[in-house]
Amino acid sequence: MNTLETSFSIHLAPALPMEWLIFIGLAYIGFIAFCFYRRRRGSIFRAITGLVFMLALLNPVLLEEDRKPEKDTALIVLDKSPSQKFGQRTQRSEDALAYIRSTLEGREDLDLRIIEAPMGDTVVDETLLFESIDNAFADIPAKRRAGVMILSDGQIHDVPTEETRMKNYGPVHTLLSGEKNEKDRRLIVIEAPSYGIVGQNVTIKYRIDDTKNIPKSPVAVSIKRQNLQVETVSVMPGEEQTVELPIEHAGQNVFELSVAEIKDEITPANNRAALMVNGVRDRLRVLLVSGQPHAGGRTWRDLLTSDPSVDLVHFTILREPDKLDATPQNELSLIAFPFEELFEIKLYDFDLIVFDRYRLNRILPSHYFDNIVKYVREGGALLEASGPSFAGEDSIYFTSLMDILPGTPDGDVIRKPFIPALSESGLQHPVTSSLVWNGMSAGTTKPNWGPWLRQVPLKRESGEVLMSGADDFPLLILDRVEKGRVAQIASDHIWLWSRGYEGGGPHAELLRRIVHWLMKEPELDERALDIQVDGMNITLKSRDYKQQNTSVTMTSPNGDTQILKLEKSAGGFLETRIKADQIGIYSFDDTYGEIRYGIVGDLNPPELEGVISTPEVIAPLTQASGGGIIWLDDTPKPDIRFLNAGRGSYAGNSWIGLQRNREYSIQGVRQIPLMSEWFLLLMLGTALAFTWWYEGRR
Repeated sequence: MNTLETSFSIHLAPALPMEWLIFIGLAYIGFIAFCFYRRRRGSIFRAITGLVFMLALLNPVLLEEDRKPEKDTALIVLDKSPSQKFGQRTQRSEDALAYIRSTLEGREDLDLRIIEAPMGDTVVDETLLFESIDNAFADIPAKRRAGVMILSDGQIHDVPTEETRMKNYGPVHTLLSGEKNEKDRRLIVIEAPSYGIVGQNVTIKYRIDDTKNIPKSPVAVSIKRQNLQVETVSVMPGEEQTVELPIEHAGQNVFELSVAEIKDEITPANNRAALMVNGVRDRLRVLLVSGQPHAGGRTWRDLLTSDPSVDLVHFTILREPDKLDATPQNELSLIAFPFEELFEIKLYDFDLIVFDRYRLNRILPSHYFDNIVKYVREGGALLEASGPSFAGEDSIYFTSLMDILPGTPDGDVIRKPFIPALSESGLQHPVTSSLVWNGMSAGTTKPNWGPWLRQVPLKRESGEVLMSGADDFPLLILDRVEKGRVAQIASDHIWLWSRGYEGGGPHAELLRRIVHWLMKEPELDERALDIQVDGMNITLKSRDYKQQNTSVTMTSPNGDTQILKLEKSAGGFLETRIKADQIGIYSFDDTYGEIRYGIVGDLNPPELEGVISTPEVIAPLTQASGGGIIWLDDTPKPDIRFLNAGRGSYAGNSWIGLQRNREYSIQGVRQIPLMSEWFLLLMLGTALAFTWWYEGRR
């Protein structure tokens, strides 16, 4: 293609501007016409003389051009979108690419360009190929484009529809990598709210769609609620379905809908959907039961009533049934303790039960403590703040609560000043690790908060000790009891911090965090597995400070499982990072049986809405451009031909054609006069002389 071709053509190099020459020519034509009209002698010779004069002014020249033939440019586009990974699509596309490359590479008249789209680690929610095609053709004029060959499954989401644009690429051919009559079943979430009120249900609408080649019959849909309960319902494909799901706690509530894979289905990646509904508490219902009135009672009331979202029911036991005094019955304003209503009928209406210095006084029958234990085991929350009575014979520990309380009293009470300190676990637990008071972190060797003056010595039976007090006895213990949670504070003197005693302390923040941990807020959960998705990269972090490493089972969108190992990082987290190889829903099952989800791409991406190979999307473009569609499963090596531009079609049953444009660039130009100046002057002189002689004859 480096050889030059010579081309000759005749051009005009006028001595005057063309406008002037046209004016002169018209004027002379008018003059000659007048001469012929008046039958003047020699009019024909005057006309010939004028033509010679105009020829001299037009100055015809022979133009010699050195032309360099330009290569046509053909483009091969390899679809690298996630749907290309299904079945044998990737292998077919790679084989076809190798065949086309070996066939076309090395041709001197063709510039072959190969691009892969999309590129990089970006999340591919939809297949956008023509943006890459336009970029690859940006420096190539339309007259030098030989055509485009797309290796894809046909699911392309940016196919141009403008007629002028469709014809700018040359013939566009699509080599389909999938198979005819593919099967696919898809679960579509039609409507799912992002938020829900804790304790109420949210409505989810969904539908099961089957391809036409799947017999229509009822299918089983599994609904997994909060990682534990699985419900199976039978539905008909194509019909909209509704399901009510309960929002059980604040923060992320995760549900999973799935439908069984069918035989020979192209992919199960779109057979399930994870629903993440953020639970919002409308009201936090707290039952506070106090024993004898004390200075700390107001601390609890002020803390709980300061939050407008808290509904507080507070009972203080002021008068026991067998107490004798001289007050007439008709002057008593106290009400009977509604133990049956609180601890049986409406017990499960409360999110949290707090016992503050409560002691046994025969008001609350013992079997109601059994109800509280059951309430906690089934997911409730209990906070016990110990007073001196907890160490005595009337301690509530000597009820069925001993089965769920993490600390056992030893019958003594310590009465001396001590500074609450964080334990080794407390330095890492999210409830206490970041406590700050007067600008100083609680993790220092000597926190700058004030002392407490009394503590009940406890022996830890279960749970974690986050704070210790006098003589290094446990002061704050948190524990998980089956589905519920329990917190125990071994002192009734936290109120000293609220009064600013010797500098005070972070009483409000500490109690708030304890309550939120009891309410299972994810940001305070020491076991929480944090899933962060950035493009195609997934980062897993765990706060489980008890472990040096842990394992997590990952389930990919296509159902494949993989064991991931999380190692201790410099930041103190158990951490690992992986690169996803497909879009969709990834589930992560930790060692505690909790399941977390990560979504790569949108929850319902266009890339998974249509996964079967189809010619329908690209067909209008191929027809408008003169291209064709070939199934690689039937014709893995189509014949490639080169055809002159201007044809209507560039494809057949087993062949595709590229457009030969025969474009060139001019490397040099030379002008060669057809008639020399002396020759023109001689002709003009001869014509004038002959005309003068002819008209002068008598």
